Amino acid sequence: METTIKTIEDLSLNAWPSHQIQLYDGWLLRFSYFYTHRTNSVEQIGLSSIPVDEKIKFCEDAYRRWGTPSIFKITPLLDPDFEKRLIKRDYMVQHITEVMLLDYAAYRAQTPAVNVQIEHTINARWINSLFALKSTTNAIHRQIVPSMYQAIPKDTLAASIVNEKGQIVAIGLGILDRSYIGIYAIHVHPYYRGRKYARSICTTLLNAGYEMGLKGAYLQVVHGNSPAKNLYSSLGFQDFYSYWFRVRDFF
Repeated sequence: METTIKTIEDLSLNAWPSHQIQLYDGWLLRFSYFYTHRTNSVEQIGLSSIPVDEKIKFCEDAYRRWGTPSIFKITPLLDPDFEKRLIKRDYMVQHITEVMLLDYAAYRAQTPAVNVQIEHTINARWINSLFALKSTTNAIHRQIVPSMYQAIPKDTLAASIVNEKGQIVAIGLGILDRSYIGIYAIHVHPYYRGRKYARSICTTLLNAGYEMGLKGAYLQVVHGNSPAKNLYSSLGFQDFYSYWFRVRDFF
């Protein structure tokens, strides 16, 4: 199990680059103007030689200079003592995320309820639709996020559903890495929810991975998002592990 968790964590890092990354003694300091917790947090990817408390202080100083909270990602791969150190420094839990896996050995291709378009590049139209569906108005985010998506070093499948006016009203993203497809960025316009658009996008992406002969699929869903969790479970995804963030705000 630990080996598979490490694999999924590696794939997740590949799938979602940060605007800036700093490597510090086996830790990655990720910074993206606080667009998401994942791209603005410290992840441990290698062995350490510097004392842990010294490293935590280094990270805190770095994020203070960046003008954002100090955030550490907590996964089952970490020594429990590390989180205890953060608790003593008044770090609070935010954004518990559940990672789910689908084994293609038990999967059967399904027919989507509506037509889904697939492109092999993440173009400006898809990204602008992402901003619209997420109501992203932050000027810095709108400036840097396109470059983050363009920096994904793996093959991608950008999915979309258009309405009768040719407007994109639902999107999703499949990221191909090793023997998995990662399912990301599932968003549906509120007016079109309840019409199986999200299911159709997920099904189309899963079918693509299945036809490629991949081993499986993975995705991440925020704890408490019951509609999404129910959808993914009905598609064949099963709970695998959870991670969360420990956050300390200096401001």
